[in-house]
Amino acid sequence: MASVRSHENIDLMTYSEVVEVSGYVGNFKVKIRKKPRYVDEDKCTGCGICQEKCPGKADNEFDVGLGVRKAIFTPFPQAVPNIPVIDRERCTFFLKGKCRLCEKFCEAKAIDFEQQKNTVEVEVGSIIVTTGFDSMDPTSMAFYGYGRYDNVYTGLQFERMSNASGPTGGKIQLKDGLEPKSVAILHCVGSRDKNYNEYCSRVCCMHALKYSHLIKEKTNADVYQMYIDMRCFGKGYEEFYNRIQNKGVNFIRGKVAKVSDEALNEEEKGKLIVLVEDTLLGTMLRVPVDMVILCIALEPRKDAEAVARLFHLGRSADGFFLERHPKLDPVATMSEGILIAGCCQGPKDIPDSVAQASAAAARALAMIARGKIEVPAITADIDETKCSGCKICNFLCPYDAIFFDDDAKISRINQVLCQGCGVCAAACPSGAITHNYFTAEEITAEIEGVLA
Repeated sequence: MASVRSHENIDLMTYSEVVEVSGYVGNFKVKIRKKPRYVDEDKCTGCGICQEKCPGKADNEFDVGLGVRKAIFTPFPQAVPNIPVIDRERCTFFLKGKCRLCEKFCEAKAIDFEQQKNTVEVEVGSIIVTTGFDSMDPTSMAFYGYGRYDNVYTGLQFERMSNASGPTGGKIQLKDGLEPKSVAILHCVGSRDKNYNEYCSRVCCMHALKYSHLIKEKTNADVYQMYIDMRCFGKGYEEFYNRIQNKGVNFIRGKVAKVSDEALNEEEKGKLIVLVEDTLLGTMLRVPVDMVILCIALEPRKDAEAVARLFHLGRSADGFFLERHPKLDPVATMSEGILIAGCCQGPKDIPDSVAQASAAAARALAMIARGKIEVPAITADIDETKCSGCKICNFLCPYDAIFFDDDAKISRINQVLCQGCGVCAAACPSGAITHNYFTAEEITAEIEGVLA
């Protein structure tokens, strides 16, 4: 991101959102709304005095609720640009009309409470959508105890806990600050489950193994991996799996039924009890531990439907954005010039995300270098003498390739946007729409040729 921001030919618009997309490949018009930071980016030096003096506090979203931040805050460590943002919903000035300590102590005079939203329109040739994923909220899976018992964490929360820049400074600890003596890591929480998400989230097995490595490296705790299948598919992954096994991590093959705090003996008192069936031994186990880590599913972003409508993207049954072809064209979409990469297309790990992002960037650069594109030959065509102007085709076209000419009172087709799907031709009550190279006369002639 720092390299991108420093490049003279790249305009990095952070803290903004796309509100409207129109046009077609090579000629997109994109409206972008820049949100007010209430901090002047040109004046701010990133010294951090404003955050130090600010009295307002809120849960830190980047620490997934484990830490707190100020009302004026930098979104995450090493953010680009390294400039804070004022949270209107937590700022005392916006709530009560007083305070302004950040403005008082800012030597650079960068605080600007008068900033407003600003909308800009840019013209671009292609668009790459990389909106990522959301982590599943396991609260609805009450049998795992998340939100009910202390020391039941999601994988992302543990990630922040074990990170040196996290809320505990990288120390793995329980709610009371003590070091855990035993930890259970539960696989496939919300994944491969017909009640939640049927697909495999792909990353869980490997980050669960990484957590085992971190726990063994930083503590003397016993670690239990409770899994359905170990899917270590990448380069060097199986070797890492074997390395973790040799460290003394306990692997139990079976899906966890419940996490409870109901002790049956002295050993279980004050512990979290993980009830799991060991399918290799054919027996039910009660495993008392101090900490439980849930490897939760990767899900489509909550705004995926709105984004799909904005960019005219298809979605698969699991809610992720649909690629043109899963093997031959995994970065393109049915909207020419709009590409996808990363976990918005489906769950994947970092190497796969990087590879797909590189492919999408190469595709976009190839369009620029070539200077022109080829459109499908089999596109729809409207016979203007037959068109009644009913607009049925306008509403049905999934690619917004048909528009209504108010002057001529007929519909017209943008041949660049048209993908030749045939919906309009099938629905036209006047029979005014035909497919190039697929007219009734051509098909009849082909049949006659075959029969002859």
